[in-house]
Amino acid sequence: MIGKLNHVAIAVPDLEAATALYRDTLGAKVSAPVPQPAHGVTVVFVELPNTKVELLHPLGDKSPIAAFLEKNGAGGIHHICYEVEDIYAARDQLKAKGARVLGDGEPKIGAHDKPVLFLHPKDFVGTLVELEQA
Repeated sequence: MIGKLNHVAIAVPDLEAATALYRDTLGAKVSAPVPQPAHGVTVVFVELPNTKVELLHPLGDKSPIAAFLEKNGAGGIHHICYEVEDIYAARDQLKAKGARVLGDGEPKIGAHDKPVLFLHPKDFVGTLVELEQA
């Protein structure tokens, strides 16, 4: 069902410092910050030859990343994203096997402008999983 690893998302308390670390220390190609008000985050995309790293920083009062950073002040891995060919088929298969889809179960448009769903971390060994239609 799952395809390629699309990205690993890391919540960061200081977006400029994290961007500089990936760009200047690790030599990665990074995007400019991209505000995503619908998701409550500002995102920087770190492009790697085989996948992406998504640096997430809170945007607005209701940002889910702010709550994550309150518990993890230094930041850390927030979620992992896998590609799927058909987001609805993947959702239905997972629900039939007992996995919990977060929210109302309907795909939303994610930071990459593609349909996404999130799966409950308690169903996936403590890891928040995002599925993105490829």
